[in-house]
Amino acid sequence: MKMYINGQWVDRAETMPVVDPFKQTVIDTVPRASGADVQLAITSAVRGAQAMGKLTSYQRYEILRKAADLMSERAEDLAQTITQEEGKVISEGRVEAQRGVQTITISAEEAKRLHGETIPLDAAPGNVNQFGFTIRVPVGVVAAIAPFNFPLNLVCHKVGPALAAGNSVVLKPAGDTPLSALKLTEILLEAGLPEEAIQCVTGSGAEIGDVLTGDPRIRKITFTGSVEIGDRICRNAGVKKVTMELGSNSPLIIMSDADLEKVAAATAASGFSNAGQVCISTQRVFADRRIYADFLDALVESTKAYAPGNPQDESVRMGPMIRESDATRVGEWIAEAVQQGARIAIGGDYEGTLHAPTVIADATPDMRVSREELFGPALAVSSFSDIDEAIAMANDSRFGLSAGIFTQNIDWAMKFAKEVHSGNLHINSSPQWRADLMPYGGLKESGMGKEGPAYAVQEMTELKMVVFHL
Repeated sequence: MKMYINGQWVDRAETMPVVDPFKQTVIDTVPRASGADVQLAITSAVRGAQAMGKLTSYQRYEILRKAADLMSERAEDLAQTITQEEGKVISEGRVEAQRGVQTITISAEEAKRLHGETIPLDAAPGNVNQFGFTIRVPVGVVAAIAPFNFPLNLVCHKVGPALAAGNSVVLKPAGDTPLSALKLTEILLEAGLPEEAIQCVTGSGAEIGDVLTGDPRIRKITFTGSVEIGDRICRNAGVKKVTMELGSNSPLIIMSDADLEKVAAATAASGFSNAGQVCISTQRVFADRRIYADFLDALVESTKAYAPGNPQDESVRMGPMIRESDATRVGEWIAEAVQQGARIAIGGDYEGTLHAPTVIADATPDMRVSREELFGPALAVSSFSDIDEAIAMANDSRFGLSAGIFTQNIDWAMKFAKEVHSGNLHINSSPQWRADLMPYGGLKESGMGKEGPAYAVQEMTELKMVVFHL
């Protein structure tokens, strides 16, 4: 596919292959953008922001609403594209396509809800003839940098609110999975978006990322990815607004009163969907030592349903990892944990991009599978003695994106909600749960700012204070 900059679909002499992670075959190529391409895209986006500024809220709503309708009509094609380029099983690809429709639909509605408020200035001493109100205005040009693991819906979470707020967007999709973003760009233009209001620049983040994020004409950056890259972006960005959705190693606490079969099934589903390549995948599992052995047995049984295979096979529940190097890395971390005293209850092996779903028993906090973001299909399981120890173990992390607990005890549940350091907290669910309309974001090194269209549009606008002196 071609990339879209300066109101045109363009090729370049240098290209990048898009590889099917399961078949390891090239399914398409995209241009390898240069720094000059990024500069051209930003210059065009500045004009695009001016064009967006001339649209009414209702016109922005109509464009996004039409885009959502087109996405719904093409949902199966989008799902197949997601599965081909990213490797998640087709059932998950279809869910992502439908979630993308919802995210753009919600963004469309939010275009009609941007408003300010009146400020009672006479509440300050000495003020008698002042009338104040606030208005929200677009920031201008938004840089949207998306990851590979949800190549459509996470792009929608960035592009949809940015356009709803009246901005233009320079979109940089992940190099491994650019096709879904390019198809979304086509849909937005077909829906009536001004031709320079969106740019979709394909290429290597290592080569063009600094040019994009450091340009002063970019007034807002929204990024999903690793802590290390997020830190680099923030240091390079200068004075501009940023939203960072970064890493995690999400904890799940299982209390002694939990239904073990139900919990084991939920744990496996949340650890192995998309081959564990989800920011909020369950990674660290803490089970009350009174039920630890029984829970492990149930978890092993649930894990057997996730044998990896061809993601386009309707019966397969887990596909490949995005790259063979990632499967190798996960295998190395598991082997390291075993050397440090853990044991493999099931799984542990890999071939090519296919890594078996793995349960690591008797994990300890100092192991890399516990401390870092694994981003692969393995669960590190440990035991605890009481709720206080479980919460301390959950908080023993530099991350804080999502956490879960299974219990019927309201006191334990409320203690968990108050004391666990996480932006998203789930009671009687795994950490891997998200509704696209909710505020979503992390604490600590998991990032700053919130996604979810209603919350993202606040981050993608500026608040002006207006005072009439009567």
